[in-house]
Amino acid sequence: MWNDHELSKMIGKDIPFPMCSDQDGSIGKAYGIYDEESGTETRGRFIIDPDGIIQGFEVLTPPVGRNVSETVRQIKAFQLVRQTEGAEVTPSGWQPGKKTLKPGPDLVGNVWKEWKVSDAFDE
Repeated sequence: MWNDHELSKMIGKDIPFPMCSDQDGSIGKAYGIYDEESGTETRGRFIIDPDGIIQGFEVLTPPVGRNVSETVRQIKAFQLVRQTEGAEVTPSGWQPGKKTLKPGPDLVGNVWKEWKVSDAFDE
């Protein structure tokens, strides 16, 4: 309902991933974001891979909104890492099409040689 009546109007399209509604609070309770006192859930975003493993999450109090673009970026990063079976990893701020890192002992302590913070913001 939120996508149909609010989010799709803000971003000009439907979000490219499934969202669920939790009318009875059971999902919020399972993920630890249900506030028993108020009977509501804190805003939570969970990225769950096809194997049912939580790969990322963010929980915010109501006064601060979420960043849908960042969520989509993270989903694409998790998909790339999964597709390459961990042979490529994404540094902070990575965007699709940008340089990835090859994990291994030589990378430890040397990420700065392979990738600079400014690389994440190049358009």
